[in-house]
Amino acid sequence: MPRPTPYLPPVRRIAASRPLAWLALGWRDLRRVGMLSLAHGAALALFGLLIAAVARERFWLLVGALSGFLVVAPVLATSFYVLSRALERGEPANLQAVLRTCLFWQRGRQDHADGQDYWCLVKFGLLLALAGTGWVLTSAALITLLAPQPVRAPADFVQHVVLARDSGLFALWLALGSLLAAPIFASSVVAIPLLLDRRATLRQAVLASWQAVLANPLPLALWAALLLALTLLGLAPWMLGLVLVMPVLGHASWHAYRELLDADALAPREPAAGDPAGLSSTTVSNGMAT
Repeated sequence: MPRPTPYLPPVRRIAASRPLAWLALGWRDLRRVGMLSLAHGAALALFGLLIAAVARERFWLLVGALSGFLVVAPVLATSFYVLSRALERGEPANLQAVLRTCLFWQRGRQDHADGQDYWCLVKFGLLLALAGTGWVLTSAALITLLAPQPVRAPADFVQHVVLARDSGLFALWLALGSLLAAPIFASSVVAIPLLLDRRATLRQAVLASWQAVLANPLPLALWAALLLALTLLGLAPWMLGLVLVMPVLGHASWHAYRELLDADALAPREPAAGDPAGLSSTTVSNGMAT
């Protein structure tokens, strides 16, 4: 018997320039939250520095590792989503809000049978990490096996990969990276905020994310370009830019989710303050509203 089609939140069509507004909203949220967001950004910057330190003498590995970092970044930004959600609800956006969400996450909230628990988010994060690891290995193999000279430093990468004549290695590297990045972006752009915010299955979240991309190809192409450009900008000065860039992008990603999807018909993952039973939203279960 075929599985029933899951309920998918309606997708809103948006103007092509809306990603710029998301960045402005992300900056606003960063200013309102302040040091807590910056501390998370600093932790991510330290993580990036650790990657750079491990691969310092192996630039062929570093290139793949840093681009793989972009793959798993949506999962690493979950606390920014929590803080922006708290601001939206009029609740205190503080460490307590983040810890409360983590406790709900760890308890799993009972619905293990249909996948509607926080472990969906964990499983999705593991899948993204696996994809990132696969890209690191693929990138390293391409560069070490096909580069005409050993690549040990950024200058070597530019000279022997980017600017190499009659090689085609850089074009192949970009093509394979794009083949990996495009479906991952389409699968995760709103899926992770949705899983965090609403009692959705992993299947629902991924399908909703693809639906949002297909309905808004130009705005989300711009959003993908902004994510890539700003993250690379943050990586440039010894990862220090990530302290600011990651919070802005994380908060902005929450606003992207809220604008692209009308998910209010799905039960909230975590009740708002003053709504302990989570009764403020219509519950949708097994594709039917109740």
